Amino acid sequence: MPKIVVLPHQDLCPEGAVLDAETGETVLDVALRNGIAIEHACEKSCACTTCHVVIREGFDSLDESDELEDDMLDKAWGLEPESRLGCQAKVADKDLVVEVPRYTLNHAAENH
Repeated sequence: MPKIVVLPHQDLCPEGAVLDAETGETVLDVALRNGIAIEHACEKSCACTTCHVVIREGFDSLDESDELEDDMLDKAWGLEPESRLGCQAKVADKDLVVEVPRYTLNHAAENH
């Protein structure tokens, strides 16, 4: 069973975590199932960047991102070559090390 190592995040997961994941499950779903409340303003429909994560290890085991995800990622704060949307990055057969960036862009929340 693959594991996801979530690096410490000041607000979401101060101690970091090691999570069991099922093959085919998204990084976001694994985090949410384990009480790590990564924001997902568009309800996992690949229409925002609030679930932006950086895959520090295991990136090459993921399926390639599609054009829609790439277009969304172009708007993400702190974009890196190993950036993915947590709602689109499906766990394969390798362990992942994931960092949740300190900031996300939630235009809906910012405009209220």
